[in-house]
Amino acid sequence: MSYTAHVDTFARDNLPPRSQWPEFLFELPELKYPARMNCAAELLDKPVTRGHGHRIALRSPDGECTYTQLFTQANRIANVLVREMGLKPGNRVLLRGPNNPMMAACWFAVMKAGGVCVATMPLLRAKELTDVITKAEITHALCDKRLQEDLDLALPNCPTLTTIRYWYDDAQDSLDSLALRQPLTFGNVPTASDDVALIAFTSGTTGKPKGTVHFHRDVIAQCDCFPRSIMKMQKEDIVCGTPPIAFTFGLGGMLCFPLRYGASTVLVEKHTPQNLLETIQRFNATTCFTSPIMYRQMAALLGNSARRGDLKSLKTCVSAGEALPDPTRQAFKDATGIEIIDGIGSTEMMHIFISHTAEKVRRGATGYAIPGYRATVLGEDGKPCKPGTVGKLAVKGPTGCRYLADERQKNYVQNGWNVTGDAYLMDEDGYFFYQARTDDMIISAGYNIAGPEVETALLAHPAVAECGVVGWPDEERGTIVKAFVVLKPGNERGPAMVTTLQNYVKKAIAPYKYPRQIEFIDTLPRTETGKVQRFKLRKQP
Repeated sequence: MSYTAHVDTFARDNLPPRSQWPEFLFELPELKYPARMNCAAELLDKPVTRGHGHRIALRSPDGECTYTQLFTQANRIANVLVREMGLKPGNRVLLRGPNNPMMAACWFAVMKAGGVCVATMPLLRAKELTDVITKAEITHALCDKRLQEDLDLALPNCPTLTTIRYWYDDAQDSLDSLALRQPLTFGNVPTASDDVALIAFTSGTTGKPKGTVHFHRDVIAQCDCFPRSIMKMQKEDIVCGTPPIAFTFGLGGMLCFPLRYGASTVLVEKHTPQNLLETIQRFNATTCFTSPIMYRQMAALLGNSARRGDLKSLKTCVSAGEALPDPTRQAFKDATGIEIIDGIGSTEMMHIFISHTAEKVRRGATGYAIPGYRATVLGEDGKPCKPGTVGKLAVKGPTGCRYLADERQKNYVQNGWNVTGDAYLMDEDGYFFYQARTDDMIISAGYNIAGPEVETALLAHPAVAECGVVGWPDEERGTIVKAFVVLKPGNERGPAMVTTLQNYVKKAIAPYKYPRQIEFIDTLPRTETGKVQRFKLRKQP
């Protein structure tokens, strides 16, 4: 880390000490990157200069956008950032908007201008925005006009944020108006491959978000691993899905992956199962990225193959965000004939590092370490476990955890490994089987019980729509298994249903694992990316 294009070195200065970094691996030929690299040039400029500018890059309900159109719009916005807003390389830029073409163009503009992008979920409120802005000392912001209210509420507590422009705004000084006055060209800042490109804040399942720092090379590395070896993405692919671009799962799947392979992506703001099915059909999408709950709900809407023709274009479905229950995998396959590609990634690792091809699926397994990554299971002594032993999942590869000025770095990185906080076991063939988050492992009367295993058993019952399982304080046993259950319409809550579900679980898995308490609720608390917020269930009154 000698050369840097950053004038403002805040992000680099607040990286953890090198002794606390994970070991990085660049073993594949495609991961050998030059010392200087701007990820926007790799993903957007090169397709245009190589003669592919006429191809469609973005699709949305409002129309299509070619690679050349996206390239010129990103250039114009980059000029606004530098000429009108005074951005210096290394300044942090808050990016706030749903999945739409302007959000994509703004992201590339920040990369081109050498800024550090801090994208935020549209649902974040003023307090959450304040935490992000102050932690990253954000100086500039580009925001969808419809999301202005919460940003305005945050501003009095955010002294570093002084320069803001809004898009989808009719004002004379709006981003839209200013961009129209700018040149169509822009000289990209010659960033180092290890200059900071973005700070991604965790999606908040713990309630305490952390800022994870990723370099320009990390953005490209995520594209050169999972979509290359597992998805085998091609330029003819049309990608759709629900994860926000502000979430690294969405940044990769919904923007960077398709552009790396000359494909196109469908950006839709509204995310419901019905809307996703309609999007696949309308745009003839070939690839879908979403969470397990969306696949489960889509399968319920489709029924037993009655509407399979609606999805005739669809070839590849990727699930991540949380563990994929086997009943959900089977229900979706029954409805569509498509085998979901499961995967585990993390904000700290940028994207998916354990997965499988559709041909190599193993029932109950998340998959195996994808090319470019190594994975193992560590015991309490910090050493790799024997196959079949439950322990802590650890991984290393071309990406890894670097928290922004956070003491929790020492917990995530141990002896060069990224320790993800997931409890897994690995079989003799190198397949990894999810057990629980390490903080979701329930110890009851001396037994170790994985909450997701109980959830999978409950989800197989025809009356259960969703459920979340947590440990619950109990005087006699210390902790018991408690399930929060959302029933499908037409099923009655009450003691009879509790008994029915408890007996069902006892027959499906070891009886000691059954939920001794069941509470029926209307909805589960989830992050915007679909993860169940079990810490909120534990705080239920």
